[in-house]
Amino acid sequence: MLHSHLTTLNAVSLVLSTFKAEGLPSEALLAGSGIRAADLSRADTRITTHQEMRVCANAVAIRREIGLELGRRMHVSSYGMLGYALLTSATLGDALRLALRYPALLGTLFELSLSLEDGAVWFCAAGYRENPQLAVFNTELCLASLKVICEDLLGRPLPLLGARFAHPAPDYHARYADNFDCPHAFQAPDNAFGFALHWLDMPLPLADAVTHQAMAERCRKQNLEFTGRQSWLDRIRQLLAAQLHAAPGLEGLAQQMNCSPRTLRRHLQDMGCSYQMLLDDLRFERAKLLLNETEWPIYRIADTLGFSETASFRHAFVRWSGVSPSQFRA
Repeated sequence: MLHSHLTTLNAVSLVLSTFKAEGLPSEALLAGSGIRAADLSRADTRITTHQEMRVCANAVAIRREIGLELGRRMHVSSYGMLGYALLTSATLGDALRLALRYPALLGTLFELSLSLEDGAVWFCAAGYRENPQLAVFNTELCLASLKVICEDLLGRPLPLLGARFAHPAPDYHARYADNFDCPHAFQAPDNAFGFALHWLDMPLPLADAVTHQAMAERCRKQNLEFTGRQSWLDRIRQLLAAQLHAAPGLEGLAQQMNCSPRTLRRHLQDMGCSYQMLLDDLRFERAKLLLNETEWPIYRIADTLGFSETASFRHAFVRWSGVSPSQFRA
């Protein structure tokens, strides 16, 4: 899914600032992402989800529980105009329903929902489809940040009734209490935290009907822009996915899209990506599928994805995931 560039920019900047206090140079965290430290000082910098996940993978390799800490620091102000629309909502329930309406602006990698269970509200995150090696990290970051957002909106702590996670308990699970001061359950059907139903009707201290209406309208227009871009991007991905064995190149793809290579390149740049980034993303997705669901030898997978040499595929897969194809399959 196409995400607001602001959320990916903030996430990468947050990773770097978190480790800066420990004296770790930004180059180590940005390695393999194609992002330069200077890029992060410009508000119009476009960072793709793939680049963001490369930086996060570098961070996890240094400290596995970093998702919990980053989540605690991902405040509602990180979400631009959506954040202001949430802050000025009348109640917590109004704010959360607005956030669920615009997942692209929220920048989530999950399908978020609110569900009622035994008189309690559960804020659920399911449907994760990104790098499985980062599933625990992204779950921790997502739920921790959502809880922080709720507390930012309320202006006070939100008492939790429970928190559950689809992954097994990590060896640092005692640290979950810093984010979720409640009973924890692991290997659950989904990822979620629960709180008492009456909190949804709690008035927000910064509620402002006039400002909220203006911000909500701007969110609606931005989401329409994202939806249009997403449809166009989906068409490109569909064409490329059908030709991974013999990728058409930028000029060939432009011809298939009935536009000039220059126009295609400009549109891709506006969405924070490039032809090579899209090709890499699609190859990575297909590679994971073939490694997980077939017993094909590595050389056959490499050939199917359009690599002339198996070694080139292995090198690319390590760059995408941080592990070799054989390690991923194991």
